[in-house]
Amino acid sequence: MSTRTPHRPSGGAAVRQAADELWEAVSVCDEYAATGLVLRALEEGVDPESLLLDVIAPVQGRVGAEWAANRLSVAAEHAATAISERAVAALALHPAARTAPTRGRVTVACVDGEWHALPARLLAEVLRLRGWHVDYLGAQVPSPHLIAHLHRTDAAVVALSGSIATRLPAAHAAIIACQAVGVPVLVGGAAFGPDGRYARLLGADDWAPDARGAADRLARGRLPRPRRDHQPIEDLPHLADQEYTMVARGKGSLVRAVLAGLEDGFPAMRAYSALQREHTAEDLAHIVDFLATALYLGDEELFALFICWTAEILTARGVPARSLPPALDILAGELKDFPRATRVLARGTDALASVLRSDTRRTAADRTTTGRQA
Repeated sequence: MSTRTPHRPSGGAAVRQAADELWEAVSVCDEYAATGLVLRALEEGVDPESLLLDVIAPVQGRVGAEWAANRLSVAAEHAATAISERAVAALALHPAARTAPTRGRVTVACVDGEWHALPARLLAEVLRLRGWHVDYLGAQVPSPHLIAHLHRTDAAVVALSGSIATRLPAAHAAIIACQAVGVPVLVGGAAFGPDGRYARLLGADDWAPDARGAADRLARGRLPRPRRDHQPIEDLPHLADQEYTMVARGKGSLVRAVLAGLEDGFPAMRAYSALQREHTAEDLAHIVDFLATALYLGDEELFALFICWTAEILTARGVPARSLPPALDILAGELKDFPRATRVLARGTDALASVLRSDTRRTAADRTTTGRQA
């Protein structure tokens, strides 16, 4: 039996106003204002699911966009995310958002290594609102612990969330492990691609583009029990060449080799401070991680998109993106005996060259416009 009171439908001026007010609160780290407006909206009759998905979720998306544009610091982004999480918790505890479970049990978890837990938390609360008994396991759930939990419960499905593509190999392992104990897996999150292409590639039982879509999918009927003899090589036969394994295990030595090579390939690095070198090493580690993931998935485009995004992030922070081409060249030299890695790096280099040419033309146009105005 539900204790929820009737609510206004999603959308409309109340939801738009709540989103605007929540953004103002999280952007200045005002936790009391953020939780207060969510509770006030509930009391005024705004639907709890709409508050989760049409207010809190879009505001969190804006937080990420502001960070990418370098208008929010890492600390401010973390603070904003923490406030969004508190707002979700406040909503979940309010009597207007309580629904007795009537539909069965769902385990909601993040992929091992995935720290972006808010999307999974939003899904967990939406499913609770729709009458599911939800076990929310939170961020970074190692597969053995996930399976141990499934053995102790009677989950109808695992909903697995991933935001960062480099966690997809771990997601694949979790999917297969869950299926091996007879529990189907519904996946979602940015890591699986905007169209769910990686969900299909990794053998997930289904995919949803967002929390509302996931809840709607489960409402249509439970996922069928999966086959138990599924093996990773069936999904990704190219892994037999061992390139993914070699690159992933050799990440440390590859980063050191590229750092050393950049002293000659990018002379400006010779003047870098210790902190700048540390940041460069971190960026190179991410590049190798995405290269390894592209090799795992057999998808060159994934790496190309990542390297272009990296160029945009560096540019927004005043860091010269022209350091990326020599880094890719050095990395290609280190991996010259790896045919697939060589192709992935070449695709990334071509995509990056196009981005850098566009940036050069845009900068020249801006200078011309400024000169005319002067």
